[in-house]
Amino acid sequence: MLDRRQILGGALAAGCWGLRTRRGRRDEELPPVRAITRGPGHHWFGYYDKLELDPTGRFVLGMRVAFEHRTPRPDDRIAIGMVDLQEEDSWIELGGSTAWCWQQGCMLQWLPGSVNQVLWNDREGQRFVCRILDVQTRERRTVDHALYSVAPDGSWAVSADFRRIQALRPGYGYVGVEDPHADELVPDSSGIQRVDLETGESELVLSLARIAAVEPRTPDMQGAKHYVNHLLVSPDGSPHGSRFIFLHRWRPDGGRGGFRTRMFTAAPDGTELHLLDPSGHTSHFIWRDPQHVAAWTHPEGKPAGFYLFRDRSDELQPLAADVMTANGHLSYLSDRDWILNDTYPDRERREQHPYLFHVPSGRRAALGHFHSPPGYRGEWRCDTHPRSSPDGTKVVIDSPHGGDGRQLYLIDVSGIVG
Repeated sequence: MLDRRQILGGALAAGCWGLRTRRGRRDEELPPVRAITRGPGHHWFGYYDKLELDPTGRFVLGMRVAFEHRTPRPDDRIAIGMVDLQEEDSWIELGGSTAWCWQQGCMLQWLPGSVNQVLWNDREGQRFVCRILDVQTRERRTVDHALYSVAPDGSWAVSADFRRIQALRPGYGYVGVEDPHADELVPDSSGIQRVDLETGESELVLSLARIAAVEPRTPDMQGAKHYVNHLLVSPDGSPHGSRFIFLHRWRPDGGRGGFRTRMFTAAPDGTELHLLDPSGHTSHFIWRDPQHVAAWTHPEGKPAGFYLFRDRSDELQPLAADVMTANGHLSYLSDRDWILNDTYPDRERREQHPYLFHVPSGRRAALGHFHSPPGYRGEWRCDTHPRSSPDGTKVVIDSPHGGDGRQLYLIDVSGIVG
């Protein structure tokens, strides 16, 4: 006999309008959901802060792999492709990569400002590179540096040291190339690179040594191994120019302890460095606009939760404290009135709950309740990481709830955002 989760999962995958489920004492009307990939093979996209859908909302980028539930090996190659929503969700293969991880894939994304170019990271021998492909002409070029986050005009990007990230946080870096600074706690030749996407030239704009030296420091930084992760360029140029954000992380006891985190912003050349959140607890974040950042953290003397920070200041205020009560992967729809977010699997049913939050009214709209089987834990867990289309009417998630491994699911939210 099918249990409730199987019935719900099948109904969601079928894309039923007006699906009503009983959760506690409240009825919910959920939006239609359908699987847009299927086996054989497991499909997913990765992080929530990349452009997965093209400007028209027709093509959905994704990755495919033949296995799950283990760390990638250097020779494990994933397929890169896109789903055509107007041609029966057909899969169009674009290339492949051996530089990837379960949480963020290979940084696959549409090149900002482009209607036909996509990019992803790959490996050539003992170096990581980036491929930029025109999906119409199939012309491809290679940038001699892996990328993390691309500027809104598509002309430059920032990157971190994926070798060091893999050594200190498996599942977020890439295997296949050893960290040349493995014996150094705070190297001065590793950190954040700025990459010119036209010329391919790169420059180290912020070293780990410089970042770690910023006060106030904490006692557990002494003897810790330092690295940076989660870089994101601001959505457009502010009156002072574009900036980028990053997380400075350190693992005490020579890299054996659990990591702690500070959040910084900086100008593209590494100047105007600002410590935005010194708490040690910064987690998921997103730019709301060029001057504000929303982030989950635990500021000193305040409860853990989402806060809205004003860049280059000490200003912060609680964000949806009574509604967005759990850490998740948040982003803003284009009009900034809606926040798209999710949760980790709950303890009772191991269900993940993506939702929309309407900032002006304080209303929360559930997008579904997706079961995550027990095998999806740790490095190879499958967070939903919800991503929206440019017009805000579609949401795509990664989920294993359908019974054939992780797949891409499309949620029609037009009836909610209207």
